[in-house]
Amino acid sequence: MEQSLTRFIWTHTRREQSWVVAVVLVSLIPYYLAFDLPKQIVNGPIQGQGFEADGATELFLHISPSLPWIGEVTLFPGIPLQRMDMLMALSMTFLALVIVNGLFKFYINTYKGRMGERLLRRIRYQLIDRILRFPPQQFRRIKPAEAASMIKDEVEPLGGFTGDAFVQPVMLTGQALMAMIFICVQNLWLGAIAGGIAGIQVAIIPRMRRRLIELGRQRQLTARQLSGRIGELMEGISTIHAMDTTNYERADMSARLGRIFKIRYDLYQWKFMVKFLNNFLAQITPFIFYAFGGYLTIKGELDVGQLVAVINAYKDLPGPLKELIDWDQARQDVQVKYEQVAEQFRAPLLIDEKLHDVSLETGALGKPLTASGILVQDEGGEKLLDRVSISIEPGETVALIDDSGSGAETLAAVFGRAVWPTSGRLTVGGEAVTDLPEHLLGRRITYVSSEDYFFHGSLGENLLYGLRHAPYALPEHEDARAAKHARWEAMEARASGNADFPLMADWLDHGLLPPGIDGERDLDHAVTEALRASGLESDVMNMGLRARLPGDDHAELKAAIVEIRHRLRRDRDSGKVKLAIEPFDLDRYNPQATVGENLLFGELASPQAALDILRNTYAITIMRRLGVSTRLFDLGHELASTVLELLGGPDAEEEAPDDSIFGRLPFLSPQDIPELRQLVGRNAMGGYATAVPEDRVQLLRLSMSYSEAQMRMGLMTSDLTERIVKARIELAEAMPIELQALFTPYDPDGYNDAARVIDNILFGRIGRSNPEMQRRIQKTLTGYLSETGISGDILRLGLAEDIGLGGRRLNQSQRQRLSLARGLIRQSQYYVLNRALSAVDARLHETIVNATLQTLHRHDEKPAVIWVLSNPRMAGHFERVVVFDRGSVEFDGSYSALQAAQKSNCSLVFT
Repeated sequence: MEQSLTRFIWTHTRREQSWVVAVVLVSLIPYYLAFDLPKQIVNGPIQGQGFEADGATELFLHISPSLPWIGEVTLFPGIPLQRMDMLMALSMTFLALVIVNGLFKFYINTYKGRMGERLLRRIRYQLIDRILRFPPQQFRRIKPAEAASMIKDEVEPLGGFTGDAFVQPVMLTGQALMAMIFICVQNLWLGAIAGGIAGIQVAIIPRMRRRLIELGRQRQLTARQLSGRIGELMEGISTIHAMDTTNYERADMSARLGRIFKIRYDLYQWKFMVKFLNNFLAQITPFIFYAFGGYLTIKGELDVGQLVAVINAYKDLPGPLKELIDWDQARQDVQVKYEQVAEQFRAPLLIDEKLHDVSLETGALGKPLTASGILVQDEGGEKLLDRVSISIEPGETVALIDDSGSGAETLAAVFGRAVWPTSGRLTVGGEAVTDLPEHLLGRRITYVSSEDYFFHGSLGENLLYGLRHAPYALPEHEDARAAKHARWEAMEARASGNADFPLMADWLDHGLLPPGIDGERDLDHAVTEALRASGLESDVMNMGLRARLPGDDHAELKAAIVEIRHRLRRDRDSGKVKLAIEPFDLDRYNPQATVGENLLFGELASPQAALDILRNTYAITIMRRLGVSTRLFDLGHELASTVLELLGGPDAEEEAPDDSIFGRLPFLSPQDIPELRQLVGRNAMGGYATAVPEDRVQLLRLSMSYSEAQMRMGLMTSDLTERIVKARIELAEAMPIELQALFTPYDPDGYNDAARVIDNILFGRIGRSNPEMQRRIQKTLTGYLSETGISGDILRLGLAEDIGLGGRRLNQSQRQRLSLARGLIRQSQYYVLNRALSAVDARLHETIVNATLQTLHRHDEKPAVIWVLSNPRMAGHFERVVVFDRGSVEFDGSYSALQAAQKSNCSLVFT
């Protein structure tokens, strides 16, 4: 990156800067005319100069400049006007000049703004581009939160300064010179006084502001460090709680905030002292003008019009001078910011941008994949790999095992380009990997590790992430307006030096999908095969069964689900299928459902709907008459008290949120606990009869989420369940329309849009406490779905589920299997799996290893598979085994040879 911000700005905006500077120079002409016009108005029509005789006229707009060697040239003879007409004409001219000057400012500022925003976009894009081209070791030097803070916040002032970098000094200097020249033309002494004061301002104020720049730099640096520390705090929160270091972290944060406070306080003191001095110097000049200029006017050496014009001109002089000083400070400030950011994003081994060029063609790598004399050292100088040489041929299955150390993992990371060797040479087909483009390496070498990252989005989006290489098909726009907007976006992207690839294009590389049985490359088939081989298919099906079908869509799918429900019921009645399901029955209380679901015999449309129902006169009248309100109020109060006890008691100052509690109480969040404490305290005595209406609603709402089968607090009685069933029946008899819109009732012959797919199929609930029954039911339902032909639809529902930031809604085993599936869905020449299943249990681990090898070697073009095993006992599934010991290769051969070597060499015995 450029060392100088000014040079960087000029390099990328010189055409725009030149144009706007030319516009600024032209704008100075009406700016100067606006200074002289008040004098003409005061001296001419107002004081009557030139209109002494009755009916006297003066020429309006008489333009006759005197040119060297030519003399006076009349460009416009002028229009003769009397005194009153001249006053109106000059006043209208003054107004026109105000409008013209305003339009010039509007155009200049708008143009500068666009220019600045384009450069800001360019800078941010370049920084993000550099992150994408960083060598792996660079990420150990810079924290993600600090990098994000720099790109988002610290470069923000650079965009604002871009438009002012060259235009502002020209415009402000020009305006100041116009004012000074005009004052000197009116009176040389007044011009000397104004110039002297302006010189003092220009000389002193910038020197004093150097301290402000240094304090600003310190403020920026400490704020960035605070941002990085907060990021660490959030990432390590589980360790902090486990080690009881919360107060230590509070002390650290307090110290950091204290340093920032001191810097900012010093900044405020110095800033306002400079401002005071600047204002003082700016205001002393009008004092001199009034005193000295008034003296000259009284003595007759200066007329009133000139004095008014001088004061009016000086009024516009301090502004440009102050802004010019501010510009100089801003220039130095943004230069410091730019240098700091550029330093952080400067990497000695930055990947050549040509290696990242987009390509629609994949191509093929040579063979073999060879590591020659690879040495890898950590930052402390310890050797993770010690001059390792190994060659992998296509079609080989190679197991890498560590006897001690981390040599196998490090070599796999080198093959996957997650670690760059300290020395040595990594080649493929005789060509250095560092010289090959990423579109070739990234598609033909698939690297999967145990800690692969997932981006916020759906499971399907993350599964297909490894196929998004290039815009293979441009988007089709529905109308001319959308097409025009797309062209504008592309034009602005190019003007800002950004990539102009359309995000809405088809980015999926269908050619990289593994061919199916019939040789076709079908996406659905590839997804299913990848999920099946990675052992994730049943998990995704389960997610699909627990999803909800939105709105009026999927009419055929909903009808098929209702048909499965009827088949399942017939098979259960005939004894063909035996499943422990608690069905929904209008005349019976379902203990597996919540109080609210039982009371309404349906699913709420939204969490807010519970409050609306409990405030509905019709519903609350029936509940109160049957004694349900009182009992549920007491249940809600007891439930709230129990929750508070689990969180530290009603008098505890702080609560330790328990996700298991809040997960079962959808109407309650950790932020509600302080209010809940007050609610319980207010209603400790008296009960429903004495509670205020809003307290009644809140405690009733809490009771609506209670399920005895799930929470097991012993709060439900047979009498209360009977009353709830009676209330349910009475509610349904004459339910008003506004109440019907708040929930979707259970219908034996219809689909409930608010309920999950599995609840619609079962038309009932299964207990959470019986995981074996849940597995049996899922297996049974999978069979029904396959027979009906909608298993693919349910699988797609599961793929559409959001997995959260970093895939946190999945457990570690699921994340690792998803990472494996993401690798299997693309056809590569080399697969490097670095402890890819370390969190998977041994039985499933071995099943997945077998399935993966069979899937990858099912076709003629067999890729090489390099697998760092978490369980060395699985090495028998591989043709070749490489054993590492303290970063060196201890053994390299077949599995049978390894077994023979183990018998004769005890150092090779491992478990």
